[in-house]
Amino acid sequence: MTSSTLAAVYIGTVIGAGFASGQEVLQFFTFHGLRGLGALAVATGVLGFFAYLVVRAGCRLGAASHGPVLHYVAGPLLGRLIDGVLTFFLFGGTAAMFAGTGATLEQEYGLAYEFGLAAMALLVLGTVLAGLRGVVRAVGLIVPVLLVAVLGVSLATVVSAPLDLGYAEPQAAPVRNWLLSGLAYGSYNLIIAASVLVPAVSLTTRRRLGPGAFAGALALGLGALAVNLTILAGVPEAARAEVPMLLAAARLSPLIAAGYTAILLAAIYTTAVSCLFGFVNRLVGAGWRRFDVLAVIAALAAAVAGRIGFSAIVATLYPAIGYAGFLFLGSLAVAYARGRI
Repeated sequence: MTSSTLAAVYIGTVIGAGFASGQEVLQFFTFHGLRGLGALAVATGVLGFFAYLVVRAGCRLGAASHGPVLHYVAGPLLGRLIDGVLTFFLFGGTAAMFAGTGATLEQEYGLAYEFGLAAMALLVLGTVLAGLRGVVRAVGLIVPVLLVAVLGVSLATVVSAPLDLGYAEPQAAPVRNWLLSGLAYGSYNLIIAASVLVPAVSLTTRRRLGPGAFAGALALGLGALAVNLTILAGVPEAARAEVPMLLAAARLSPLIAAGYTAILLAAIYTTAVSCLFGFVNRLVGAGWRRFDVLAVIAALAAAVAGRIGFSAIVATLYPAIGYAGFLFLGSLAVAYARGRI
């Protein structure tokens, strides 16, 4: 696996529905106005440096899942805590993506909620059953399309509408301090990406780890910047929209809006594949023997859990993964300072 493929796997894990919709960028960066650009720079640095530490640790340990890395850098007690939160979140993230598909197709095309949920569950399960190489191949093919679509809509919007650089609503942000917001965004996404980055290390060489990790982080940072500028070109309406990027696409043309809806579904797919694979792979590493049987059971359970609804799942699980992410970043930093990575 080349450095660019590793970068694509990293991007595909992070650039899920929240990123491609513009909602995550709005919450963590746009609400902070010009200071949001500083938060974005901080997040990009976190995503680059700490992803490099994750893949280095994975390579050093020859780990097949993120569990051994967590236990190695955080110790047995704290490592188990972070591992448990992350593993549970991977299942919840899978359910959330299935739910997001049902909600998107129901809202945009009037299809039954259960149809979208079941269709995405079957598609994701088929990809995961193909194993790690199947996951890497699927994500690697879709990521360039996702980035081109996001950058295309952003560029078309920015050149056709003025930016409101004076816009800021920090009181509406979930994390009101811009610096902490950037750190939270980076830690939240990194701990999820670790579930796929660690096993992916086995498919490449040590010298490609650094370029892959930093290239992925840089692409994510530039993509987030493009989305941020797009939202600033459409505020205040864009800041009130559930899917700011879809609003921007609709302003360009109905055809572009329809195409971007498909891009959103592709983003949901890449995140769901990464979450389900990471969850099943971690349980296999903990002692379960049948990857295929466990994958089917997990996909079915996630589809059932998806009936709870997208917003309810996100509101329950995302804060927990954010706190676990800070613990993980701190553990990685200490391990690096002590020369253990």
